[in-house]
Amino acid sequence: MSYTVGKVAEFAGVTVRTLHHYDEIGLLSPSDRSRTGYRRYDDADLLRLQQIMYYRELGFSLDEIATILDDPHADAQAHLRRQHELLSERITKLQKMVYAIEFAMEAEKVGIQLTPQERFEVFGDFDPDKHAEEAKERWGDTEAYRESMRRAGRYTKEDWQRIKDEMTQWGERVVALMDSGAPADGPDAMQLAEEHRQHISQWYYECTYEIHTGLADMYLADERFEAFYESIKTGLARYLHDAIHANAIMRA
Repeated sequence: MSYTVGKVAEFAGVTVRTLHHYDEIGLLSPSDRSRTGYRRYDDADLLRLQQIMYYRELGFSLDEIATILDDPHADAQAHLRRQHELLSERITKLQKMVYAIEFAMEAEKVGIQLTPQERFEVFGDFDPDKHAEEAKERWGDTEAYRESMRRAGRYTKEDWQRIKDEMTQWGERVVALMDSGAPADGPDAMQLAEEHRQHISQWYYECTYEIHTGLADMYLADERFEAFYESIKTGLARYLHDAIHANAIMRA
């Protein structure tokens, strides 16, 4: 089966002029023409157009797309895998931007007085208010959440920098412990879990063992948390979850 240029333009949501241009530069030339010379596109042409549109959406130039698609060592599956990887990276970056915007909105409500430059310097991709936001989602309008907002409203740039530095150092120690082969329910891992709980209590709200294990459950149940920890080290979300639960059981 073959299709006219107008029908293909309708399928793909592009203009006829765009298809003419792709033909002129050799990026997508129709496989056939009618007796009167009109372009006719077959299924293979449509597949190539689909790939072109994927790469255009990812920001590739037409020259770059031509090079990729004409690579004799690549196949359709290889293209799709690459497109999937690039789209996944974009989604991750966009999600981080969403978190940053959400934090900025919350910061305005609770009165965090930081300039845009200071917020970028301190936070970057780190969201210090994430624990409080997730606690509110899970436990509703609780005193713990209100206390977190009250404290956050008083913090300076130096306070936020200290919070970030403490969590960065803690994270490095957790990864090193995991790399050493220490079990998640071992004494060292449980001690790091306890430090994590105390950090939340010190800076945000009184984090009980019940709340702490609830947060640990979200590290596996919530794709945002899991993706964050897995981006640091594969298996880290599960390791933290198990360590926090083991610590809560031991100290109950």
